[in-house]
Amino acid sequence: MAAPSAQAEFSLADVHEAIAATRPDDDCLVFRDRRLTWADVTERTRRLANHLIGEGLGVHTERADLAGHESGQDHLAIYLHNGNEYLESMLGALKARVASLNVNYRYVAEELLYLLDDSQAGAVVVHSAFTPTLAEVLDQLPKLRVILQVPDESGHPLLPGAVWYEDALAAASPERPNVEWSPDDLYMLYTGGTTGMPKGVMWRNGDAMVECFGGSKTAASIEEFVAEANTGLQALLAPPFMHGAGHWRSFRTWLGGGTVFVQAIPERLDPVDIWSTVERERVNFLLIVGDAFARPLLDELDHPTNQPLDAAGRGAGYDLSSLTVVLSGGAPLSAPLKDEFLAHLPTLMIVDGLGSSEAGGQVSQVSTGGGSTTGTFEITPGNVVLSADLDRVLEAGDPEIGWLAKTGRLALGYLGDPDKTARTYPVVDGVRYAIPGDRARLLEGGIVELHGRDSVTINSGGEKIFAEEVEAAIKSHPGVYDCIVAGRPSERWGNEVVAIVRIRDGHEVSDEALRSAAAEHIARYKLPKEIRYVDEIVRSPSGKADYRWAKQVAAEAVA
Repeated sequence: MAAPSAQAEFSLADVHEAIAATRPDDDCLVFRDRRLTWADVTERTRRLANHLIGEGLGVHTERADLAGHESGQDHLAIYLHNGNEYLESMLGALKARVASLNVNYRYVAEELLYLLDDSQAGAVVVHSAFTPTLAEVLDQLPKLRVILQVPDESGHPLLPGAVWYEDALAAASPERPNVEWSPDDLYMLYTGGTTGMPKGVMWRNGDAMVECFGGSKTAASIEEFVAEANTGLQALLAPPFMHGAGHWRSFRTWLGGGTVFVQAIPERLDPVDIWSTVERERVNFLLIVGDAFARPLLDELDHPTNQPLDAAGRGAGYDLSSLTVVLSGGAPLSAPLKDEFLAHLPTLMIVDGLGSSEAGGQVSQVSTGGGSTTGTFEITPGNVVLSADLDRVLEAGDPEIGWLAKTGRLALGYLGDPDKTARTYPVVDGVRYAIPGDRARLLEGGIVELHGRDSVTINSGGEKIFAEEVEAAIKSHPGVYDCIVAGRPSERWGNEVVAIVRIRDGHEVSDEALRSAAAEHIARYKLPKEIRYVDEIVRSPSGKADYRWAKQVAAEAVA
């Protein structure tokens, strides 16, 4: 049986309502022309919770009677673009003691069927634009009995049996739901599935509030949580909320008493929309995901109509003087692009945040003026590097490339998969760790040198080559807009490295020039045997590389 952690004593629902009570009229969530106060969000999420409870959804088996891979709750799938409804659905589900889960809105019908069946979803909140795909699989999902639909520009009609989201809220009670909120109730995050089938990672929300959402690690009472809600964050979270980075930082903003801003065009990354929102709303915190977000944002600042910018971030195009922090979560930002940001905004703080669905937040790196790096992080309490065979914790300076691991408050496991749960959360010397799959070396001084995901490691000629390391080296060439690296079978090497590269507009580069630039950062045996040039790199909406696509492109190069 999985016993509750003695450290987790508060429910996120309780903490959010306690913070709301101290600032009812302040802006909590802003999307387009909707400016929802903390009192508004409290009422709307209570109404959603009461609707779900009225539909018979909630807890059926308490956490103490379940194994780590089991759920005793009903599940609400969130199948939405970014908007106020997304975060309301997450918080409202918690208030109904229903576990919410994210749905990748780019899935085709077969993939959607897999996820909704695997997650045992009993309810879904869906944008009208996605209802044709949902309609294809509904008759194969007998457990899915509650559908709340959010209208959008698609104009698709209400699905049979569905209720409009706002109608459901309007008909429900605004009173606090008649259930006892618990830190044991689940928060579920489905992995992206870019290297394998998506899996539902289950967290106790009391643990996720601290380890994923960045809540206080020291607060001994809800009053202490409230006292620490003074960050002043005005945060624009550009990535899709369907991936962890976006909604993690949204709840982090709320736990700090701040305001979450959602871009007006959530269907894609629109640099004009992002920078206009930063300027108009005086945003001081911007979340992006790696180079895939940074490059188009920087191109917009480099546009002749937006020059020149002065040291305070003011120029002909945008007044960005309010912006103090850019955080890249989910993928590191390459050093050349950090330097470009700092050239535009010299007082900016740039943070690389490393975390995972399985472990929560882990380590980070801060860059300011004076030269930037990427791929190294300072070790923090609770994080270690385990040996490759998982028999010991490596000491600083050990040359072995092991596994970045975390202990302490961890996820319970993967929904319905005890074997994968045991592999990802091994016990070493009596301590339970999370090992998401990142290979790393612990250098002298407690610096973690990250090598990349083991799932995309290329074994070539007896050597392990980490795809992300080669990608960063190739991106050091100023003519590279984007790059993904994959392996393909080789008679000589077993596998060999193939780089898939998108060139920046107006630049011309050669294979020789790219290999020469990369050779300044990595050993020659890691250099790509072939470079393929494409017009577009396929990534998820969160900016993460689609390595399944990359392997297909690399394999096509053989023919």
